[in-house]
Amino acid sequence: MNENMQQYLEKAEVLIEALPYIQRFNRKIIVVKYGGSAMVDEELKKQVIQDVTLLKLVGFKPIIVHGGGKEISKWVGKVGMEPQFINGLRVTDEDTMEVAEMVLNKVNKSLVQFVQELGVRAIGISGKDGGLLKVDKKLSDGKDIGFVGDVKAVNGEILNDLLEKDFLPIICPIGMDDDYNTYNINADDAACAIARAMKAEKLAFLTDIEGVYKDPKDPSTLISELRVDEAKKLMEEGYIGGGMLPKLQNCIDAIENGVSRVHILDGRIAHCLLLEIFTNKGIGTAILSGEEDMYYHE
Repeated sequence: MNENMQQYLEKAEVLIEALPYIQRFNRKIIVVKYGGSAMVDEELKKQVIQDVTLLKLVGFKPIIVHGGGKEISKWVGKVGMEPQFINGLRVTDEDTMEVAEMVLNKVNKSLVQFVQELGVRAIGISGKDGGLLKVDKKLSDGKDIGFVGDVKAVNGEILNDLLEKDFLPIICPIGMDDDYNTYNINADDAACAIARAMKAEKLAFLTDIEGVYKDPKDPSTLISELRVDEAKKLMEEGYIGGGMLPKLQNCIDAIENGVSRVHILDGRIAHCLLLEIFTNKGIGTAILSGEEDMYYHE
């Protein structure tokens, strides 16, 4: 009996530890960029959706923005096309765009299905719907990479309406330009643009890395909290490279445009979102504006 009682007490302590965070973020918008392994592994996929659903049920206003790069590459291969990349960005010709849109819509509805199964009403939309994401053509170092868009405007009214009616919006990163051409959008860019437009309290990136390292080769140099000026310094001094560079730049842009906190989380860890948001220690890296309080206390 005592052992059982101890387990129950530990559960109660966990809930009490979460209480100040639930109070602090109640009715606040949190944008979750969902990608990487967490989208491929069925078990992880369920856990992420459980996390987001729980956030919704305890009073947060979550919005999911998902990618689907691995899935797109798989289908591009299936139809006998070669995926092409320039500077890490997928070259998207008309045929690839067609495949990408089909795949992303398929991913979108499967996420809606997961959320619905957990008893929360979700609506999946693409950036085309209601002119949610307006784009310009994106160039990579001056090179044309096809139908890849840079978000220039977000129609936040649609998302506010959905949140107001108690829906969980799940957004597929496809937009249109002024001539109504369809463009693929990098999911990180789409999540940042949406978080900025919605003045989100938090933006969380689920990735395949543990967070930001001072030295990527040394796991002990993981940085738990980073202010924007410190992040810029790390970039200038050449500590940040590869795919983390645009991600960190996106984080800084989001914070400089009104998002309070950005989290870079390892989506391969079960329930990483809950651990980061509801515990004193947190996991991953939180990036804060200058005024924001540090909140991890030993």
